Amino acid sequence: MTKVDIKNTVNTAEEFARKIWLAGLGAYGKSVDEAQGQYEKISTEANKLFDELVAKGENLESEAKGKIKQTTTDVEARVADVRKKLGLDADNSDQKIEELSAKVDALTEAVAKLAAK
Repeated sequence: MTKVDIKNTVNTAEEFARKIWLAGLGAYGKSVDEAQGQYEKISTEANKLFDELVAKGENLESEAKGKIKQTTTDVEARVADVRKKLGLDADNSDQKIEELSAKVDALTEAVAKLAAK
């Protein structure tokens, strides 16, 4: 082999080694890009899932509040009905007090008349 042949062989070997090095860098860069893409995809999907869960939670909260309000209204209506049946409702109790006062006054007059005889 001549000096030129040796130099060409060395240059070829150096060029091949450089290409191997560049291929390794390219593989590393590609894996970083793919990992970044996967991270972004997972992050986007996680954000989407989180937003869906928040929306579902808001719907459930709204439904629960509606049910609680309806139940409270139903219970209040039942309590009012029971109070009315027992004569404990406010409007009716004032009227009953007036009726009882009138009866007491009438009985007082009757007792006074009987006592006077």
